[in-house]
Amino acid sequence: MEGRGAEETENTSLPRDFSSNNMLENSSEQLDFEMVLPKIGGFGRQQHLLVVLTWLPNIFIAFNLFSDIFFTLTPDHHCRVTRTELPDFLVNATEEELLNATIPLERDDNGEWVRSQCNKFHYTNISLKENIKCTDGWDFLNFQALDTNMVTQWNLVCDNYWEVPVEEVCFIIGFLTGYLFMGYAADRIGRKKTFILALILSILWGTLLLASSTPAVFILMRFFLGSSLAGLYLSLYIMRLELCDPPHRLMITMIAGFFTVGGQFLLLGLAVGCKDWRVLQGVIISPLALFLAYSCPQVLFESPRWLLASKQIPEAKAVLRSFVEKNSSGLGSEILDAEEILSELDTAYHYEGSMWHHSITKLLQSRNIWKNLLILGFTTFIGHGIHHCYGTFRKNVQGTKSGFYLSYLLSAGTGVLACLFLCFTVDRFGRRGILLLSMTMTGISSLVLLGLIEYLNEAAIMTFSILGLFSSHAAASLSVFFAAEVIPTVIRGEGLGIILALASLGKLSSPIMDLHNEHGYFLHHVVYASFAILCILSIMLLPESKRKALPESIKDGELYRRPSLLRRRRDHVPLLSTPNPTI
Repeated sequence: MEGRGAEETENTSLPRDFSSNNMLENSSEQLDFEMVLPKIGGFGRQQHLLVVLTWLPNIFIAFNLFSDIFFTLTPDHHCRVTRTELPDFLVNATEEELLNATIPLERDDNGEWVRSQCNKFHYTNISLKENIKCTDGWDFLNFQALDTNMVTQWNLVCDNYWEVPVEEVCFIIGFLTGYLFMGYAADRIGRKKTFILALILSILWGTLLLASSTPAVFILMRFFLGSSLAGLYLSLYIMRLELCDPPHRLMITMIAGFFTVGGQFLLLGLAVGCKDWRVLQGVIISPLALFLAYSCPQVLFESPRWLLASKQIPEAKAVLRSFVEKNSSGLGSEILDAEEILSELDTAYHYEGSMWHHSITKLLQSRNIWKNLLILGFTTFIGHGIHHCYGTFRKNVQGTKSGFYLSYLLSAGTGVLACLFLCFTVDRFGRRGILLLSMTMTGISSLVLLGLIEYLNEAAIMTFSILGLFSSHAAASLSVFFAAEVIPTVIRGEGLGIILALASLGKLSSPIMDLHNEHGYFLHHVVYASFAILCILSIMLLPESKRKALPESIKDGELYRRPSLLRRRRDHVPLLSTPNPTI
């Protein structure tokens, strides 16, 4: 009896299987999108079209997301010296002789003599006359991508350089704030309305950014733009995922990732062609106006899965009926079968004419959902936070600064490789296994670089840095996708908003280290590497969502628990021994 009871408990802990055709006769709670989808033509032409429509904006979201790299890039510079200030023997000097005479030498952190960028020196024939701060502005050299950006326009170097990492911090905090608030809105007003709201705000703040006259205004507009872009990305991610059946979820999401990385590659060409930051900002923000067409009722539909989960039955039936008309091959029997199941939705859901929301009190009691959020939020935070460490390892540890174009292309290229890797492995080996492998590679790369730096040659250091970039990108992307699959539909916006907010929190490590002139980098990397190893232990507590239906209600999410490590008997873990009795 004990073994039988354990077996029954194990079966109840797994997500429902919607393959049966007799589900309609069972409990009304089981009549949801996964049950209705096969009756309306499955993942048909209409859903394919809607998915493509959600892919296209990712290119332009990527333009705005990665533009911060170009807006804050600091070129080589030195203090501007006028000829009226020079001693007599330099008045008629050539430009090359003038630079050699007036750009001073100073000792860097390693005690080496390097040319100063912030001080102005006056020379006599045999000795240094005085050393004073630069007051006449700076000459900028060796421009990369843009010739003018916020740094060159407002001379944000030396004593004013602190405003650059502050802008980067504010832009990322804008995303963090947007994910939280827009995620809440997505669960309250819907995915489509959240997208349209975020789109209008993005166009507004992006246009106002063009008129920025001071660094303070520029930073403020970037904050608001980041929060709006977060709403765009989040609403599209959820809408895309909720349209798919289990076999298509991974591939559809990864293709969206290719569009994002493709936008990152294209942005480099746009920056090189535009030269001026205002021109680039106009080029990357103006195409977003085209997507206002998505507000038309027959172009982009609200997520029918969310409409059913929130018991908005008339709206859900209208969307599903449109799917039937577009997906059917014209046979009357197909339309008749679809109409039959749509007519039963009213009875199955006991429609009362009002929208349903989850109770926050009930959500706080859902310990299994919060456990999944905590673990996946932690892995997402580590994946995005440690990514910066690999990109700047050679600069901060070896003192060898990689070229800007090489660093940018490495970051984008490893993103492509990570998406390809996830496409070919995750559906075959499972979400947990590949996430475990990705975090393991991330931790090993960090430990090798930190512990064996004295014994590695340049090629080995570059290899492990690229491996770290690749594995951290894969871990971060898979963590977000995994979280979207295990969070119930009724709170998917809020839950995924928390996960992506933690991703933004991890990204803050880059500008914060820059603000501190990279002091403490080694300890920073050690802490992240230790957290990556800790993640490996916690990943085993996650459920496996491969080929499983998305959980719809809080109860579904609470029962979505980790499978047993042993095949024949259930292994009891105190944290997960029984479902929450309050659900």
